[in-house]
Amino acid sequence: MTDSKYFTTTKKGEIFELKAELNSDKKEKKKEAVKKVIASMTVGKDVSALFPDVVNCMQTDNLELKKLVYLYLMNYAKSQPDMAIMAVNTFVKDCEDPNPLIRALAVRTMGCIRVDKITEYLCEPLRKCLKDEDPYVRKTAAVCVAKLHDINAQLVEDQGFLDTLKDLISDSNPMVVANAVAALSEIAESHPSSNLLDLNPQSINKLLTALNECTEWGQIFILDCLANYMPKDDREAQSICERVTPRLSHANSAVVLSAVKVLMKFMEMLSKDLDYYGTLLKKLAPPLVTLLSAEPELQYVALRNINLIVQKRPEILKHEMKVFFVKYNDPIYVKLEKLDIMIRLASQANIAQVLAELKEYATEVDVDFVRKAVRAIGRCAIKVEQSAERCVSTLLDLIQTKVNYVVQEAIVVIKDIFRKYPNKYESVIATLCENLDSLDEPEARAAMIWIVGEYAERIDNADELLESFLEGFHDESTQVQLQLLTAIVKLFLKKPTETQELVQQVLSLATQDSDNPDLRDRGYIYWRLLSTDPVAAKEVVLAEKPLISEETDLIEPTLLDELICYIGTLASVYHKPPSAFVEGSRGVVHKSLPPRTGSSESAESPDTAPSGGPAADQPSVIPTQGDLLGDLLNLDLGPPVSGPPMATSAVQMGAVDLLGDSLMGGSGGSFTPAPSTTAPTNVGAPLGSGLGDLFDLTGGVGTLSGSYVAPKTVWLPAMKAKGLEISGTFSRQVGSISMDLVLTNKALQVMSDFAIQFNRNSFGLAPAAPLQVHAPLAPNQSVEITLPLNTVGSVMKMEPLNNLQVAVKNNIDVFYFSTLYPLHILFVEDGKMERQMFLATWKDIPNENETQFQIKDCSLNADAVSSKLQGSNIFTIAKRNVEGQDMLYQSLKLTNGIWVLAELRIQPSNPSFTVHPTPACSHPPGAGGHVPAVGPPQLLVVLVPAPLSLSRGEGGTAPVGTAEAHRGVPTVKRCPRGIP
Repeated sequence: MTDSKYFTTTKKGEIFELKAELNSDKKEKKKEAVKKVIASMTVGKDVSALFPDVVNCMQTDNLELKKLVYLYLMNYAKSQPDMAIMAVNTFVKDCEDPNPLIRALAVRTMGCIRVDKITEYLCEPLRKCLKDEDPYVRKTAAVCVAKLHDINAQLVEDQGFLDTLKDLISDSNPMVVANAVAALSEIAESHPSSNLLDLNPQSINKLLTALNECTEWGQIFILDCLANYMPKDDREAQSICERVTPRLSHANSAVVLSAVKVLMKFMEMLSKDLDYYGTLLKKLAPPLVTLLSAEPELQYVALRNINLIVQKRPEILKHEMKVFFVKYNDPIYVKLEKLDIMIRLASQANIAQVLAELKEYATEVDVDFVRKAVRAIGRCAIKVEQSAERCVSTLLDLIQTKVNYVVQEAIVVIKDIFRKYPNKYESVIATLCENLDSLDEPEARAAMIWIVGEYAERIDNADELLESFLEGFHDESTQVQLQLLTAIVKLFLKKPTETQELVQQVLSLATQDSDNPDLRDRGYIYWRLLSTDPVAAKEVVLAEKPLISEETDLIEPTLLDELICYIGTLASVYHKPPSAFVEGSRGVVHKSLPPRTGSSESAESPDTAPSGGPAADQPSVIPTQGDLLGDLLNLDLGPPVSGPPMATSAVQMGAVDLLGDSLMGGSGGSFTPAPSTTAPTNVGAPLGSGLGDLFDLTGGVGTLSGSYVAPKTVWLPAMKAKGLEISGTFSRQVGSISMDLVLTNKALQVMSDFAIQFNRNSFGLAPAAPLQVHAPLAPNQSVEITLPLNTVGSVMKMEPLNNLQVAVKNNIDVFYFSTLYPLHILFVEDGKMERQMFLATWKDIPNENETQFQIKDCSLNADAVSSKLQGSNIFTIAKRNVEGQDMLYQSLKLTNGIWVLAELRIQPSNPSFTVHPTPACSHPPGAGGHVPAVGPPQLLVVLVPAPLSLSRGEGGTAPVGTAEAHRGVPTVKRCPRGIP
């Protein structure tokens, strides 16, 4: 009779009976009782009351009984920690038993009893077992160290177990080596900063030797450890690959995938010119193909891993297309994954075969699979240009089947084909329009509306077609409503006389009758554009669209490199890094492939950044300013911009501006980005930093003894830069200007390879050194950087004058933003003018070079003001008191040699005197212009042309600018009588 009898009893009061049997003198009866206890425990009954009686049974030579008692102990030790200590003596005794199986069993059980009180007793037996003569005991003890480390890490380190564990890597027994590697890897995962697995060529050689004799799990542990090793050169990488390659023929799929991971990683270091590189590619294909003959669940895991491998190195499986053809009895999840890989492997050589197969799939009965097959045909057309015509023909054949969901999917993909190949396949539009009435899915209806709007000039009855959609406007989904609004505006711009009523109707429906904020906002934007500037509207709505990417669903390259390092794990099935789905306190190490030391970068690594990518981000952050993109990209920070970017940029700026104040009133002018450092509301100056800052009114970090430094603000939000957030400020310290940056990575992938460049600007500001980010920026990590600046760059007048446009590049893309720098960082240290020179210059300045400002709310006295301003290189030349007012005469000098002279009046009882001289510098020499004065005349600021024509970018000593007094208050230039 089998042991199943122990699970069938339903007797009551059996605890008492079991207690009696456990204390029986007969060994067989005792063993039967323990089996009953274990059976009760297994089905969920509480038998913890028998703890002392079961523990008494430990004193036995019977290995089976001992195993059962240890099993009971592991389950109930946590709930009975005080009772569990009773078993310690037996454990210690068993650790010295002549039988190695009992020694190993004792140390294994002690490691599984997670009770702090027992761990201190475990140390001595564990130390003996780690050096036991029997390899079975040593390998068990190695795993026990990892378990003990999880309970009490400090104890393991203090007792020196980690060093003993490292020594076991050199053990003569391969299973001991494998378990030691597994234990160290487990501990290293919970302590990413520790360098426990300090691998070197000697230890790697020992691991490779042990690899051939290990069990399956042992091989996986060693291969995973090898994957974390960085060979010192390509010769060592090749040597490791040669010794790992035999694992590809292993029967266990986990061993095969672990070997593939090691080879994929080390191939990065091999030159493509090597004969061995080509041999390795050929060897990788058969094991991957073999994995597809397993059961469906294993097939799916293999396919998800193959999907990553194909994106990284498609040449490995480029001749194996047929193995990915779908079988009739494949589960749907396997079918969809095979379909995805087929598209990735599609090329001009095999496209005919692929299309024939896809057309066959489109007649299947599984609706989801058919939809995916039709979409796959469209993706093939976009990927392989030579096949586009054949793909379109295949799609038209499918449309003729009149199967509703096939027709709708075909229309969606044909829209994408039109985007990829404009003005090439428009002859099929008539066929598409015939199926207009059968469309009931939002995506298909939206695609059809887009086609009608985009090619309205070629469709005679386009207005009737769009009007038919308009009848049930409020019943449509948001996707269809938005597309319909845009399509009718396009139609109006192409045929304005015939469709005026239609466009008014759709704008009214979108803005007045809709509750959807997206739809309403877009309606208002179009309405404002059409009513204020139809030409701009045409440029915005009918702008040339960028061609869609070949592969829109490829994994981002840095993320792909990280996932390649996780082949054979859950991350490779989810296609997400472990940090995205692993919870808990353990740190997750971000892995990456080694740098390629061979020939050129991998040609097959897909370039997912579409041409003109940087320009796509630009409109939302940066205004048009001369040939801006040409300037920012002239040092080849990123890929070249395709097409004429500035026209698109200017148009999109208008759209951005419509979302600002001009939407609610005012004319739609050119877009000026809203800087994050805006002027205080009480300062009427047009620039983004005022004397309010110099007087420390806004809570900055300036001090009396040094130049004011504004608090850091966000210049580039993460949502506009693919997860990179940049905040910062400017400062001047001891004659040096610097940009203080904080870079924060809010994306999922690691960021690296940072560079920065400025556009030409009013004062020639430029980086004085490269942007130094010494280590890759991990997700959710920030780094502070001080970038030194100089003023020897190219000069171009900006509006406003202190506008700075910046391009920042990293391994993901190039990003653009603009910010306003405070002018006081340009005030030089030798800006104190001699008194006689001040007096003579003051008298000679023409009235039109003067301007006046009033700034409020400052409680400092004249001496404090003078001291605080001197910290920012604004120097007081003289001071006098006239009719109870303190008069300060001041001078400053800009980096381009321009002098500014100022008279500051302070009424001791009146706090309204705070002054910001920056607006007086709003025009470079010779530029001319107008600076309105604000408030009653409290300050006289006089601009002086640079002596000896030092002004940058301008010849001669033309006046710095013109000024106008506040209405009703004449501009009076006083002679500073307080100066001798």
